[in-house]
Amino acid sequence: MTTAPPVPPPATGVRATARIHAVADGRGGTALPLLAGEGPLALRRSRGREAEAGVVLVGAMSAPLGGDHLTVRATAGPGARLALTSAAATLALPGRAGEPARYDVDLDLEDGASVRWLPEQLVSVRGSDLRVRTRVRLAPTARLLLREEQVLGRHGEPPGLLRSRLTVTHGGRPLLDQELACGPGAPGGWDGPAGLAGHRAVGQLLVVDPAFAQDPPPSAVLGEYAVATALPGPAVLVTALAGDALRLREVLDAACRTYAR
Repeated sequence: MTTAPPVPPPATGVRATARIHAVADGRGGTALPLLAGEGPLALRRSRGREAEAGVVLVGAMSAPLGGDHLTVRATAGPGARLALTSAAATLALPGRAGEPARYDVDLDLEDGASVRWLPEQLVSVRGSDLRVRTRVRLAPTARLLLREEQVLGRHGEPPGLLRSRLTVTHGGRPLLDQELACGPGAPGGWDGPAGLAGHRAVGQLLVVDPAFAQDPPPSAVLGEYAVATALPGPAVLVTALAGDALRLREVLDAACRTYAR
C-alpha cells in the first residue's frame, strides 16, 4: 500500500505585493502604467516634484504581523522619475504563532532614471520578529535617494527582534551590502559601545549620483553619532544614531540637504 506524502501545513499570515512601474511619458514627465497594491499594501498617486510621479504607500490594515510576507517592487524605466513614500510609520507586530514576518523592497532603475524611496519610520514593537530585505539595482546613469529609519520599541518599551539587510548594485557591480540585527535574539553586543550604545533610533541615507564621479563628496563626521562615508560607485552613505525618531529625522534631513542635489 502506498502512503500519501504528508500535506504541508497551510501558510499563515498575509502574502501581499505592491507593484509600481514608472516610464518617461515623452512630454517631460513620468507616467505610471502599473500601480497595483494588495491587502495591506494600498497605493495612492501623489504630486511629485517637477517631472516626478509620486506614489504613497498607505497601510490598509495592521501589518506586518508575525507570519506576514509583504513585498514592494518598483521599476523606473529610462529617464523616469519616481518618488515613493509612506503615509505613516510601519509597526512590526507580533503574530499569534511566533513566526517571523518578512518585508522585502525591490527597486530597479534603468539608465537616466531617478528614484526617491523615503518611507516613514519602521517601529520594532516588543515581541515582534521582522526580517527586512531591500535590494536595489542601478544602471550606470541612474540616481537614487534612499532613506531607512528604524525605531527600537514604542515609547517606554523594549524592542522586538529586527534583522535588516540592504544590498545595492551599480552597473552590475556591488556597491553596498550591509546587515543590521538588534533586539532580543540578535548577536551579542548589538546594544553595547561598539553597537547602538543605548540609542533607540538608527537610520541611514544613501545617495547615488553620477555627478559624484567628477565631484565626489568626502567622508566626514557629521556629529557625535553621525558619519558620511564616500562609496565608489559613485555614492555617499550617511549613518546615524539618535535617542528618538524625531532627532534621527533631523540629522538625516540635514544630510539630505547637503548631499542630494
